[in-house]
Amino acid sequence: MSLINAVFHVSGNETCHVTAEHDQTLMRAAKQACVPGIDADCGGSMVCGTCHVIVAPIWLKHLPEPSEMEAIVLEGVPEPHPQARLSCQIRMHGALDGIEVTVPATQR
Repeated sequence: MSLINAVFHVSGNETCHVTAEHDQTLMRAAKQACVPGIDADCGGSMVCGTCHVIVAPIWLKHLPEPSEMEAIVLEGVPEPHPQARLSCQIRMHGALDGIEVTVPATQR
């Protein structure tokens, strides 16, 4: 099985390239790669919002709509954004190969 690539844009002009296995969450791949700013305090149980990212518009069509719970959590992040998603809810698959996301300046 091939790995799926993801690009995280973090503070300043820093970019982190991450690889994930099929069906692994983007959050888990980011934590394994030590991406700065992906705190994931709840470990992926969708209650803290500290793994949220801003998804580049071109990639949104490859993601399912946020669940009601994810939408509620995203309303409580420091700077809500219409393209924000919880990386713990993004399951990686082939159509997401090369996905680009931005890590917000703050998660709390």
